[in-house]
Amino acid sequence: MRYRGIFTLTAVILIIIVTSKFFMDSFHAHEKAKEVIGFYQIHNIFISATTTPEPKCSLSKPCPPDSFAFSIHSGAATVVGPKICFDGKNIMSHILNNVGPGLNIVVINDTNGVIEKYGYLNMITGDSGQILAYLKDIKPGMIVLVASYDDATTKMTDEIRETFVAMGSTLIGSLNHRDNWVFAGRAGTKIKSFYEKLLVSDEKTNVFDGWPGMVKVGGCFPRTVDDT
Repeated sequence: MRYRGIFTLTAVILIIIVTSKFFMDSFHAHEKAKEVIGFYQIHNIFISATTTPEPKCSLSKPCPPDSFAFSIHSGAATVVGPKICFDGKNIMSHILNNVGPGLNIVVINDTNGVIEKYGYLNMITGDSGQILAYLKDIKPGMIVLVASYDDATTKMTDEIRETFVAMGSTLIGSLNHRDNWVFAGRAGTKIKSFYEKLLVSDEKTNVFDGWPGMVKVGGCFPRTVDDT
């Protein structure tokens, strides 16, 4: 009987030791899991907070905070209209059905990126005087995005050309019948624009019947910092 009591006591002690070890292992495993889950959650928050912004207007990389993303596509012959994208939004396009023959133009506030006005200047049947007045009414400093469609020279005058020169254009003087032209500049500054392309209509190189191919330009246009 005495040996049986000792054996029973020993068995109880062993059960207590094994049970305690099991709970301790479970506790450590639970705490380890919490650490792993906690790190995973923190890691996700960190990744989310530092993710690089997506490029806008089909650019290859995002623009810095002190500039606006934009892209301009001219029209193609008289079939496909131009497209003007600003800060990730298509402002004018064939699909939006708000483009027309001549010069398609978007005017933007240079400090906050607000679209001031947009539309097309009909350079085929429009009034040259009204077109010039429209351009001269654009406030100095405003960002101006322009895309040609169909023909942009029938109603073109030297004064209209000079207005675009004052926005930074260096190619407007060479724009001729059926040429394709895209341009981004700043009104009233006369600072040469880096965002301008001209595709000359040439029977030897035209990709359409009597028309050159589409031309495009895009990039990050610097905003004006408001010091007030």
